[in-house]
Amino acid sequence: MVYCLTGSRGSRVVCALSKAQLQEGYVSYPWEKKMQLLPVPSSSCFLSMLILPKAPDRVSSRYNDVEDTLARANAWLSASQECGVPIVFMNIQTESLLTKISGETASSTVSAGSLSDLSNLANVSLYGFEDYHGVDIGVVRAVRLWYAAIGGELQVEIKMKEGDSKLGFAISRTEEGFIYISSVMDDDENNGGAAARSGIKNLYKEAVEASKLLVISRVSNQKVLPWMVSSTGAIRCFDTVSLSQKLSLHRHAIKSILIHVLMWDRTPLSQNESIVRVRSPSPPPTKPLPRPLGHQLPEPPTENRSTRDGPGHKLERDTAGEVSFRFHDFSISNNWV
Repeated sequence: MVYCLTGSRGSRVVCALSKAQLQEGYVSYPWEKKMQLLPVPSSSCFLSMLILPKAPDRVSSRYNDVEDTLARANAWLSASQECGVPIVFMNIQTESLLTKISGETASSTVSAGSLSDLSNLANVSLYGFEDYHGVDIGVVRAVRLWYAAIGGELQVEIKMKEGDSKLGFAISRTEEGFIYISSVMDDDENNGGAAARSGIKNLYKEAVEASKLLVISRVSNQKVLPWMVSSTGAIRCFDTVSLSQKLSLHRHAIKSILIHVLMWDRTPLSQNESIVRVRSPSPPPTKPLPRPLGHQLPEPPTENRSTRDGPGHKLERDTAGEVSFRFHDFSISNNWV
């Protein structure tokens, strides 16, 4: 540090003050230890959906503009809330993804080489530039929607017992990709089975009364929420058949399993040792969306009917061009676990 050697003491202090700079440094941090203190160890409570821009053609040489992608994000959130998924909007942002482009696509995309071209980037979903190797690089602008559960997440431990023939509940999936408990078995024998012992039966009844879906957010601490919308419009989410099989394997092995469900604004739960509340950062207070009169939770699917579809109609799933990513239609007989 350089100090002024002339002038009065006051002027020297002012001179030294003008030249003083804060120094930066590093400090070690016990990340592993701190991450174990999270509500769900080593896993965040932040929820998001990545929406890719819609490609009108199969080769994805063109994409709809950013406004269209924002409208899709808005529609997905609104539809999720309307069908009873207890989530609220938190934030939204554009996210840039690099891809190779060539030929007509490269020549027709915006080049940000001049100030006059910058204004054209505001609402395009694809723009290109040439790197120093002469390769045409494209930037696809996706939209990431951040949302949160209204009342956080609730951890439920399902304990198995010898003689359990079923867990006692059925799972289904909404059109938006959320997996939820669609029905609970009314079985007074054995105290209602695993669904009653774990508290799921009571939670389901409270969800019905609140016109909400009992959405499963995690299985064994792994998130099972929808996470992406492809350029074909297909929603990447989890398969209910494989999830049912996983839960059934726990029953056969008589091994307990942890699930988390999304919660809504409600009165405090009665004490239950099998249930532990896990709170995520509280979202800002919001007013509930107005619902049409007579709005109820979707009924459990009947035989030969897909969830939320009319009788005799099979819901066609878009596999987004991924051979390994397939949906399965199922009837109520294999929907129960």
